Amino acid sequence: MKRFLFIPALCFAFITYAQEKIDVDAIGKIKKEGLENSQVEQIAFELIDKAGPRLSNSAGYERAAQYAINQLTEWGLENAQKEEWGEFGRGWEVNKSYVAMTKPYYMPFIAIPKAWTESTDGPVSGKVVFVEINNEEDFEKYRGKLKGAIVAFKPRGDQSPTFKADALRYTEEDLNEMAEPRTERRQWTEDEIAAFRKRREFSNTLNTFLTEEGVALIIKGVNGKHGTLFTSSPRGYRMDTPEGASELEMAPEHVNLMARLTANGVEVEVEAEVKTTFNTEDLQGYNVVAEIPGSDPDLKDEIVMLGGHLDSWHGGTGATDNGAGCIVMMEAVRILQTTGLQPKRTVRIALWGGEEQGIFGSRNYVKNHFGDSETMALKPEHSKVSAYYNIDNGTGRIRGIYLQGNEKVGPIFEEWFKPYEDIMENTTITLRNTGGTDHLGFDAIGIPGFQFIQDPVEYWSRTHHTNMDTYERLVIDDLKQIATIVAGFVYNTAMREEMLPREERETESTD
Repeated sequence: MKRFLFIPALCFAFITYAQEKIDVDAIGKIKKEGLENSQVEQIAFELIDKAGPRLSNSAGYERAAQYAINQLTEWGLENAQKEEWGEFGRGWEVNKSYVAMTKPYYMPFIAIPKAWTESTDGPVSGKVVFVEINNEEDFEKYRGKLKGAIVAFKPRGDQSPTFKADALRYTEEDLNEMAEPRTERRQWTEDEIAAFRKRREFSNTLNTFLTEEGVALIIKGVNGKHGTLFTSSPRGYRMDTPEGASELEMAPEHVNLMARLTANGVEVEVEAEVKTTFNTEDLQGYNVVAEIPGSDPDLKDEIVMLGGHLDSWHGGTGATDNGAGCIVMMEAVRILQTTGLQPKRTVRIALWGGEEQGIFGSRNYVKNHFGDSETMALKPEHSKVSAYYNIDNGTGRIRGIYLQGNEKVGPIFEEWFKPYEDIMENTTITLRNTGGTDHLGFDAIGIPGFQFIQDPVEYWSRTHHTNMDTYERLVIDDLKQIATIVAGFVYNTAMREEMLPREERETESTD
């Protein structure tokens, strides 16, 4: 049974927890709007089902961006727009993708064109040739033998049955462990880095070889199981990327089937067609930004930011990565607008582009507006940002927050979580850093940037960069909880007498 907390009107608008003022009446309004009148389902439909996959610089990304701009404007936010962050590269679309085994019997296969892959030369069909190339010496076994061939690579990993749940909630023990500082942080060794670079270089060399040999199609078995396949490794999206062979990333079970048949002397044939198009007219990358202007003349030039990345991979519709983050951040600003609360500082939402290819949208936004993390040369607006809040760990409900080593904000957040104890449990505030997403650019130049701790649900097992990242993978009640808590944190940050405390950094100011 769900328990919603509604705070009755009090004689005093504020109560104080450990010297931190909390507007209980305002938080009550936020909770009531977010939990009783939520619009996360409608936002989810528009961003996920209607816009479709949102690969960077694709038509789907453009549809989602335009929806967000129109919706944020309709809610009353100001300056809603697409903002260039710099050159990204070519746009790319899948127009057709089909593959099936036709011999020894007919079977349709699950496969996704590799991002930014070229088209096949019309429909192709023929015998599947399994190749095993682990080093450049192996090229000689196949040189001159692959022209027009459909070549396949077996998957790695284990596709056998699993005996634990795909969907997980953090236990109390998990959260207690996360609250403890890491005794030792795993670092990549120089040998590991060198080995990674060598593998990447060899992968490029292999693709060049196969293209020069004139293969008709590449089929690669990728990580996954039970019909879920992980597809996120792109061909080049830059304008100077050389043309390559068309490539499909296929469910490992289907590649294994063809491999077993072939190994036992049974000839395997497939038919396939891949049609893709490239957009080279606009190479710029874009973020979506909008604002709720601050109501206090003395504080409105200070900023509280919140966001998530709008781009996704193309195998599914990007529901949990990171439609969920954009849904709840849009819902959070809607809550603030609908309740009529007037934050003293300006609230700025940002929906980032290019995250999946290297956190480009947010890092370049930070560089363009606030400062360069490489030189630590800072711009005047750097001093005006109180905090940035990010969501990018799927659909799971908030269970706490990572402080990114900013010890001073811990007691503040502890008090801010207290009004939400009825919709949270085992709240964890940890000094640990977490990486891989858009708060990093802010943190790198000393702006307090935070990622919330979320239940993993199916993020790592089923949805992160997969063909199954669809609307059905969203937990709607979890999204309501996230949006409600984020709205409260943003509001509290915008209403504090002072900006949130920062870690000390060596910086250089610039005009």
